[in-house]
Formats: sequence, structure tokens, C-alpha cells
Amino acid sequence: MSEIKKSLLKNIFLKYEIKVKEIKPVATGKFNQTYVGKVFENNSSFEIPNKKIILRIAPPDDAGFVFYEKNMMAREPKIHNIVQKNTSIPIPDIYVYDNNREIIDRDFLLMEYIPGKPMSDLKISTKVKQKIMKSTGKYLRELHQNCKYDKFGYPENIGMELTASWVKAFETMWFKLIDDLKRCNIYNKRQAQKAKKTFSLYRDLFDKNLETAPLLHMDIWSQNIMIDQQGNITGIVDWDRGVWGDPEIEFAVLDYTGFDNPAFWDGYGFKPEISEEERIRGKFYHLYEVQKYPVIWTCRAPNPSRTEKFKEYSLKILEELNSSR
Repeated sequence: MSEIKKSLLKNIFLKYEIKVKEIKPVATGKFNQTYVGKVFENNSSFEIPNKKIILRIAPPDDAGFVFYEKNMMAREPKIHNIVQKNTSIPIPDIYVYDNNREIIDRDFLLMEYIPGKPMSDLKISTKVKQKIMKSTGKYLRELHQNCKYDKFGYPENIGMELTASWVKAFETMWFKLIDDLKRCNIYNKRQAQKAKKTFSLYRDLFDKNLETAPLLHMDIWSQNIMIDQQGNITGIVDWDRGVWGDPEIEFAVLDYTGFDNPAFWDGYGFKPEISEEERIRGKFYHLYEVQKYPVIWTCRAPNPSRTEKFKEYSLKILEELNSSR
């Protein structure tokens, strides 16, 4: 995405009677464009600690999305509110969610500035890394235990209704992702049909009779963990991919992003025993995570070689699942 003119950024702040003397882009984050503003005059209705404020701007409407990324920013205020009310997880206040398109033809958020740096930006010792992993595990356990709902799926998602069961929600999520792969000409008609059929062969394994749906972050990785020099977590950010669902799919993401380790599970309180059914579900959950990348690398940030690599990898796992049933 092209850089946005600073005059336009200043006008966004001025709409809420905030004057900034400096605006710098924040390098982290792959989806939105994020900036930090240094405030010298604040006449808004909210306090701004540290004289700094975060502006996050959603991508253009035609950027090319995975189905659940459409209108994704609209979820964050509600999710932040739920997490802040029910947990001790350090999470920034959202001052404003603006979708009026008056100044810029995109949605945007004005958010609290969180001190510290992303874990990915700092050289840290093994001991400090273990401390961070343990704290992350503690916070995710708190999230999964304290933030629950009676329906499953993505909150505030266009084109997908929340459902009363996880099996119905994940079936919809799986089919929509496969439709995206076909729409972007990554999977042909036969491959898309086979991916849907493979899930249908194992559908009964996802009917877990979960009575309530824990809130899942679904994007825990080193860029979304803010820390200080001592390894204390100052903030967990980027909640827009959150979903009401099965914690096992969160665990699959953690495995993919390198957070599945003893220190994390020490903080979480226990590491689930992996049954054969859980192992199979884990493969589908892993595929749900990795199959988004070919869509992104085709429809938003073209990278043909990576797309082909991930496509071949995904089709291989699907073939193994299909032939084992």
C-alpha cells in the first residue's frame, strides 16, 4: 500500500481536535497502516497519556481480502471492550472507531499508545524469552476462561452469521476460505471441491458439543507482543482476527508462530493431551491458518513463488487426510 500524505493524516487528528507535531509510521503489522503521533495540543473528549497516540488505517476496500478480513476493523472496539472488562490483559484503549469516510476513504481507529517494543524487534536472552512466553500463556488462559459467548464465529463479520455450534461455524469458515482460494484462481474447481469434500469426511470430529465459545486472539506472534527491556508484557495488540471458537484452533496458530513451547504451557497451566481426533482437527486448523497466505499473496501482495509453495504444501496435507479416511 502506498504511503498516506502527512497532511491527510493531520486532518484525521484535527477532526477530533488533536494537534500533532510529528507523525511516524509504525513498521509492525501487515494488514493496516499504523502511525504514531506526538501530541502538542489535545482538545478532544479523551485523555492521551504520554502525549502519544496511535492511528490505524484499514486497507482500501479493493485491496483483496480473505473473507473474514472484510470490515475487520469494526470488530476491534467490541473485542477490546470485552477483554478489558473481563481480564487483566494489557490492551490499548480505543478512543475512536471512524467509518464515516469523510476525510479518507477508509475506516480508521485512534488508539492508546502502548509503551515498549514488539518482541520481534528486540534481542532477548533465552531467560527473558521464557518469561514472555510464560506471561503470554497466562494471559491466553485468562482470555479463554473469562471471555465466553453462547455463539460461534467471527463477530461483526459481513457474510457469516454467528451459529449455535462450532461445527457449523468452522464448516462455514472452511468453505468460505476454499471459495477464496478458488476465486483467486489458486485452487481449480476440482481442487476446491476436493478440499470441501475432505472436510466433510471428518466433519463429525468437529462436533465437540462445546457449550460456550471462548474468545480467541488468533494472531499471537512476536510482532503482536509488546514488551519492555525486562521482558514484561506491556501490551497484546491486533485483536481484529479474534473469533468465538474452539481453543484448539488457537493452539494450532501458536504452534505455527513458535509459541508452542514448555514456558508458554507453564503459564497457560496445562498442555492438552493430543488424542487422534485432536491431531486430525489440528491438521485442519493448521491448514486454515496457512491457506490464507496464497490468497493474500495473490490478491493483495502478489508473490507467485510463495503462493505456489504454500499451495503445494496445503494440497499435500489435504491428500493425506483424504486418503486416510
